[in-house]
Amino acid sequence: MKKIAIFPGSFDPYTKGHHDIVMRSLDIFDEVIIGIGYNSTKKNRYFDIDQMVQKIESVYAEDKRVSVLVYNELTSTISKKKGANFLVRGLRNTTDFEYENTISQMNRYLNEELETVFLITSPQFAAISSTIIREVHRYGGDVSEFLPYEL
Repeated sequence: MKKIAIFPGSFDPYTKGHHDIVMRSLDIFDEVIIGIGYNSTKKNRYFDIDQMVQKIESVYAEDKRVSVLVYNELTSTISKKKGANFLVRGLRNTTDFEYENTISQMNRYLNEELETVFLITSPQFAAISSTIIREVHRYGGDVSEFLPYEL
């Protein structure tokens, strides 16, 4: 049986930290689906979702083990539909753990077969957050160092 994982997030934008998590996940799972979900607490995206899908797909164009999916439903529901029994989440710090642990518990409640795997962010990417990248970009700063593709 294939081990399929979903790496859910808003990916606004998708960073080198996210890329690192996907690449390390491929050592564990047969397939990783990068799931771009519509987060109800984030009303407006900064980067166009179609542009972000195209950019992410370009990063993995040569690796058929990685795909990108946009969804607008519970992560636990889309996981069942895609045959994924695992979620992958990256943790930069204890604040991330507190937030992600709560979500993990709810996903497990909604889908008993869904296991969340936490990967600790590689040190060189620990300071990268999509929020900070958006702010730097918004005010004309160069963010190319933090992205695995060109904007």
